Amino acid sequence: MPFKITKIESTPNPRARKLIVDPSPGSIRSFFKPDDARDDPMGKALFDIEGVTNVLIHTHFVSVSLKDPSAWTSTLPKLREALRSVPSP
Repeated sequence: MPFKITKIESTPNPRARKLIVDPSPGSIRSFFKPDDARDDPMGKALFDIEGVTNVLIHTHFVSVSLKDPSAWTSTLPKLREALRSVPSP
């Protein structure tokens, strides 16, 4: 079953959004550069999107930060597609 974004929440950081996903993405992990995420299918898929600067994967959500906070409108469909492409644990 692919991952689906069920809710999007803003954060105090305008560059970050909290994406509530279903099913649970599993264990907690964070990545601050693409090389750190190369062995994690979800982290790699998210870092493959231009402008993503860091990723926090939690038990019920994924937090993604972008280089340019004005890019959320154009990046959100890419995040949805990337999450759908990742096999669930």
